[in-house]
Amino acid sequence: MVSPHAPVLLAEVIEALKPAPGDVIIDATFGAGGYTRAILGAGAHVIALDRDPTVQPHADAVANDFSGRFQLVRTPFSGLAEAFADSGEARLDGAVFDIGVSSMQLDQAERGFSFMRDGPLDMRMSDQGETAADVVNTWDHGPLAHILKLYGEERQSGRVATAILRRRAEQPFTRTLDLAETIEKALGGRRGAPIHPATRTFQALRIAVNDELGELERGLAAAEATLAPGGRLAVVTFHSLEDRIVKAFLTERSGNAPAGSRHAPIAVDPRKPSFTLQFKGAREATEQERAANPRARSAKLRAAVRTDAPAWKAAA
Repeated sequence: MVSPHAPVLLAEVIEALKPAPGDVIIDATFGAGGYTRAILGAGAHVIALDRDPTVQPHADAVANDFSGRFQLVRTPFSGLAEAFADSGEARLDGAVFDIGVSSMQLDQAERGFSFMRDGPLDMRMSDQGETAADVVNTWDHGPLAHILKLYGEERQSGRVATAILRRRAEQPFTRTLDLAETIEKALGGRRGAPIHPATRTFQALRIAVNDELGELERGLAAAEATLAPGGRLAVVTFHSLEDRIVKAFLTERSGNAPAGSRHAPIAVDPRKPSFTLQFKGAREATEQERAANPRARSAKLRAAVRTDAPAWKAAA
């Protein structure tokens, strides 16, 4: 089966994971299996996670090509620890996360992720839970405007929310292009703007429907709790909201968080670093990859190695 989705920063991710024969690696966002195939090609075993039921044909193809070294678990990546415990493996040597929506999900009009293709207003990465149509047709103005501003960084969130409520009073939203046109009218069209007027709203709805940022935080904590000493973590993000979470997590867990005001008493954190950074900052795609794959333009890779210190407890 030909993959419809080119894995971003593949060479850099494999360099960060350093998979070797006998290693066990979790691919926390399986998708079309791009990272998984490269990891398996290096001789490692892969436990793949994905909550999207449509990835099954890709998983079947990988299982056929790498019999005995691959398994898929239908779960979001917050279920990483449970999936590993159920696998029967003794040691987790690496984990990779590729955050956000995949190009193959955007290309499937029936999934409702794209404002460029008409389809049902769904946006669920799984086949369960509240849809985007449920959100725009039932949420009050305040909560709706809040997520548009928080998750979409939409500066005109109040205006968009007002337009949505006014229109749904006449007729509920059911289709992606219908919502996109309503937003475009509310924002004055913005013809010639670098991005479509609906971009930020669609991003916000997708993040809210799938609890993407909460899943990311829980997934990182699960990886910390599950990786063996020396295990490697690689995370690829595609926008600032995701990258901020990953950066803050790794900065804190590696002991590199700011010390605070020099005028305040020095607070000594008794917890030892649970990760060491593989490199400072984030790595980005090469010019060649950005030219070949537009999705790579905003991608950032952060990577770290698990120490033998206990996992940090989540803040109360």
